[in-house]
Amino acid sequence: MKKLLFSICTIALVAFFATTTTAQIKTPAPSPANTTTQAIGLSDVTITYSRPSVKGRKVFAADGLVPYGKVWRTGANAVTKISFGADVNVSGKDLKKGDYAVLTIPNADAWAVHFYTYESGSWNSYVEKTPVAIATAKVKALPFSVESFIIMVNNITDDSGNLEFIWDNVVAAVPMKFEVQKNVLAAIDKTLAGPTAGDYYAAGNYLLSINKDLDKALMYVQKATKGENPKFWQVRREALILGKLGKTKEAIAAAKLSKDLAMKAGNDDYVKMNEDSIAKWMKM
Repeated sequence: MKKLLFSICTIALVAFFATTTTAQIKTPAPSPANTTTQAIGLSDVTITYSRPSVKGRKVFAADGLVPYGKVWRTGANAVTKISFGADVNVSGKDLKKGDYAVLTIPNADAWAVHFYTYESGSWNSYVEKTPVAIATAKVKALPFSVESFIIMVNNITDDSGNLEFIWDNVVAAVPMKFEVQKNVLAAIDKTLAGPTAGDYYAAGNYLLSINKDLDKALMYVQKATKGENPKFWQVRREALILGKLGKTKEAIAAAKLSKDLAMKAGNDDYVKMNEDSIAKWMKM
């Protein structure tokens, strides 16, 4: 009995110390994280960063918290990350759509904003690397003070906006420009021109896969295969639809064409599939 009580007490003590050592007291973050997303034109700009506060300190100055001419992580904690949903021009520099780490070098009249291909959240890992683009952010003084650092997209139009870094009594703005008009006009032309061969093939292939409206499926697929450069996989689907419709002679002819095209493309799998189908249909 004493041994049993001892074991129970031991287990209880282990559980108590395990709980107290793993418990954490949650306190407010001094520089809370923030993610903001803004739509511009046909895409989004998403920024993830941390927001330090002034707390009575001198911020941007030769002897400030963020010294002039020195590389700044542009916030606190992990590196600031910006994601562009489309290709963009920042202050005259072209960037492909994707994720970028942002470091800055503030000065009194302008900031150099360095964009790096995003690899990790460690801002120090980018300092010795070459940025993919360096943009200029013009600085303006504010008539008031902003306590917590903020990055936002402002002055939005159909195809442009400013990427703004705001803290204390300073705002530094980088103009962004997206290609919208050309993309919209191209989409209009494509849509109004009607379905493509790929669209017709996809529609016919789907009807075949669910075994419905095979006459319509054949019509769709043949709109893709009757062009100057039919693909072996498209003609293969035409042969399968013809076979299901009982049009054996036409199915064999289509399978032979698909086989020839597959041989030219070096696709042995489709050569074999067509040979098997031809053999089966020849017996019917």
